[in-house]
Amino acid sequence: MNERELAVDILMEMDKRDAYGHILLRERLNRAGGGARQKAFTVELVNGCVRRRILLDYIIDCFSKTPSSKMKPFILTLLRVSVYQLRFMDRVPAAAAVDEAVKLTKKRGFGALSGFVNAVLRSVVRQADQIQYPQDPTGRLSVLYSYPEWLAAYLIQRFGFSRAERICQAETVRPKMHLCVNTTRVSQPELTRILEAEGVTAALDGQNGIQAEHTDNIQQKPSFQKGFFHVMDESAMRAVETLAPVPGGTLLDLCAAPGGKSFYSAYLMENRGRIVACDIHPGKLRLVQRAAERLGLSVMETRLLDARAYHVELDQTADRLILDAPCSGLGVIRKKPDLKYRKTEADIHALAALQREMLENSWRYVKPGGALVYSTCTITTEENAENVRWFAARFPFMLESAVQIWPDGRENRDGFYIARFVRDEE
Repeated sequence: MNERELAVDILMEMDKRDAYGHILLRERLNRAGGGARQKAFTVELVNGCVRRRILLDYIIDCFSKTPSSKMKPFILTLLRVSVYQLRFMDRVPAAAAVDEAVKLTKKRGFGALSGFVNAVLRSVVRQADQIQYPQDPTGRLSVLYSYPEWLAAYLIQRFGFSRAERICQAETVRPKMHLCVNTTRVSQPELTRILEAEGVTAALDGQNGIQAEHTDNIQQKPSFQKGFFHVMDESAMRAVETLAPVPGGTLLDLCAAPGGKSFYSAYLMENRGRIVACDIHPGKLRLVQRAAERLGLSVMETRLLDARAYHVELDQTADRLILDAPCSGLGVIRKKPDLKYRKTEADIHALAALQREMLENSWRYVKPGGALVYSTCTITTEENAENVRWFAARFPFMLESAVQIWPDGRENRDGFYIARFVRDEE
């Protein structure tokens, strides 16, 4: 099975199982084997087609008498994969993309439709520059950046068209990997040199970060196995830096999985003190514990905990507390493009209520004079600024800072919200 056929199968399985793309993609690639170049090509096809799905269907509909909504699932998926190559992969010759699609149509038992596939794709090659796109603001964002209409309208209403378009555009950019340096074992410049020797292109980024490219099989690199870093976005690192963990102190991370913020906190605490990484999922906590062992972080412990409930034994135990709350995830669509098709506006309101429930219970865990950071990886006002105003008006905390980080494809940065509170002295 070649890369194009594998991509079609993965995309069809995503739709059939309603599976999260990044998880299914990893599973199928591990089973399929193949070299780094073949895997990278498949990843680009799958993620690209998910990222651009509405636009791809719009283009297909411009050149097909049969609407995309009426097509057989295999044919529609094959056309998406092929149109994506024609429009967004300059290194793939147009003739190769078309010919491979026709061959695959026949191979999978749809020979009678091979002429149809050929005609649609050749029309895309010849006439793509003649496509007329919607001119109304919502329709334009929805089609050009493949955002569901409700979400395009939401962004325009909240932030205005210019900001909404910048958000949508940023979220279509393929992300690079960002690493957080384990400074208890290696310095940032040292790790950069080590990664370069391992074939990874590495560049210093911020206080303890590294922008990395050519990261195929990163978990097999000696630097990873020696615990010199963990994968973590720059924006998430800023949440920990805003918290300012204290060496020798006690830190609670209430929604810790997959553990990145706890790990970075341990680095900043010089592996001295106590970090309690909490989560509601036992399986995820086991992964956090294994990663902490790889990183050599003796300061860390894990605890099964539901952040929606109050736990009296934790009352006033934390010098620092971070609540990176479950959210709509609209700031990380670059990495999880299928999120934008899964979420609804009702989800935003439900999550905002859940976040308040967690805040209402967790503030008691912070010592007088201690700090609490509330963060999300989303951009909605309901989950961010409105929740911060709600919290500040009800509980004995002073709001020190609040910042909305917008997703930025050029800077390889996720959308994130970070608010820092300090508990009043009693």
